[in-house]
Amino acid sequence: MTLMRDFRVDSITCHLTEYEIEGECCPMCPPGTRVKTDCTEFKSTSCQKCPERTYMDLPNRLKRCYPCSTCGSAGLKEKLGCQLNADTVCEPMEGFYCTDLKSEGCAAAQKHRRCEPGQFISKMGTASTDTECSECSSGSFSDGTMLSCQPHTQCEKENLQLIKAGTSSTDAECGEKSSNTTGIVIGVLFFLVAATIGGGGQAGGAEEEVALPGKKNIVLYLNIIRQFFWALL
Repeated sequence: MTLMRDFRVDSITCHLTEYEIEGECCPMCPPGTRVKTDCTEFKSTSCQKCPERTYMDLPNRLKRCYPCSTCGSAGLKEKLGCQLNADTVCEPMEGFYCTDLKSEGCAAAQKHRRCEPGQFISKMGTASTDTECSECSSGSFSDGTMLSCQPHTQCEKENLQLIKAGTSSTDAECGEKSSNTTGIVIGVLFFLVAATIGGGGQAGGAEEEVALPGKKNIVLYLNIIRQFFWALL
């Protein structure tokens, strides 16, 4: 590509699209090209297309085009590929936000903040803003990944008993209510067994004849206890 030079004898004030060299005003090369040879008194500027992976986005007097940027930095990905007249455009990856805006793209990105246990995500992060976190109020909890804090489970309302109180980061732990009925029944049964054995020993007459009814009652009560436990299971 050859551009016509603007030869001025009495002035070296060049136009905005020209550059001065050795007293001559030479035409700049257009975007997407570079200067191959400067103009002379007899020849105008010679321009050449930018090589692969380089670009030139403005009219220029440069002998080399700019190298295309890469989006290899952490947190960036390619949005638009490099062209002859425009650099690569990068954008933040998912989970990152831009910390250094560059024309239409992004030059640096940072990972979104992670809320701590006991906090909830009050505002989701975007490609241009970081995540915002807020503290859970009393009686609620969040592991740090929730969009709102959840109220602690009310064990009493579930007809359960509290095993472990909830914190700002964990829910309350509930369990089945313990009952004294089992202990009472077992105590009564053993009392009856003891009374039967005791009664057998105090009765008059031959010991063998009195002991037999007591043994039968023991077997009966043991069967009752066994059936009671099977019913509980």
